[in-house]
Amino acid sequence: MAGRIDIDGHPTWVADLGGSGAPLLLLHGGMGNSDDLLNGIGPELSSHYRVIAFDRRGHGYTADTDADFHYEDMAAETVRVLETLVDGPAHLVGWSDGGIVALLVALRRPDLVDKLVVIGTNYHVDGNLPLEMEPDAGEAQVLAAAYAERSPDGPEHFDAVMQKSLRLISTEPTLTTVDIARITKPVLVVSGDDDIVALPHTVSLYEALPEGQLAVVPGASHLLPLEQPSTLTGLILPFLGADGPPQTMMPVRRKR
Repeated sequence: MAGRIDIDGHPTWVADLGGSGAPLLLLHGGMGNSDDLLNGIGPELSSHYRVIAFDRRGHGYTADTDADFHYEDMAAETVRVLETLVDGPAHLVGWSDGGIVALLVALRRPDLVDKLVVIGTNYHVDGNLPLEMEPDAGEAQVLAAAYAERSPDGPEHFDAVMQKSLRLISTEPTLTTVDIARITKPVLVVSGDDDIVALPHTVSLYEALPEGQLAVVPGASHLLPLEQPSTLTGLILPFLGADGPPQTMMPVRRKR
């Protein structure tokens, strides 16, 4: 099922793949759309979970407004989607900006969250390596083409979305490890070994989480969900399906 629902007066595109498993919400990356995850890791996840996704304001099939982008606003939007579509807590699987949103939702409304998977995610703006995105660059052209296929605002609005997105990632988020330590839910932190998020920053995210796990995928970039979807689902499914914390033969960090 796919269609639009009202989220705080704004028509918001959602997809609900159904299924009898626990709810799992996919949160797409910046300047992208839900199809990036639905078409890659969605099919395998939907054989185990009720997979839901939505296009955030100004992304995919959801129209933009005049307001700037802010992660706290995206988290509030996500909370409203969860309250509208899900009865009880859900697993959150977020990529890039979607991972940041997942962390904020877990801080704001832990009652709505079961487990989290964050992929290529920074908790502070300083965690990103330098990114130069020119309008005529190959990556930008791919994003613009996908936007033009979906957006009710028309292809000409992509430049505005791109500029708002670049302002966002150059100034936010500004969480600290103290903030991250307040997330008591189990969190799987996943990164490509050549991710735009600096590896020491990714490790600091993992180390700050009381119930964190870490996976660094070799031969992968920030586009890991598109490059190696099977590898990614192979990490996600055991993590979500595990009953309790990891039981290892030689615990160090997890030793109580």
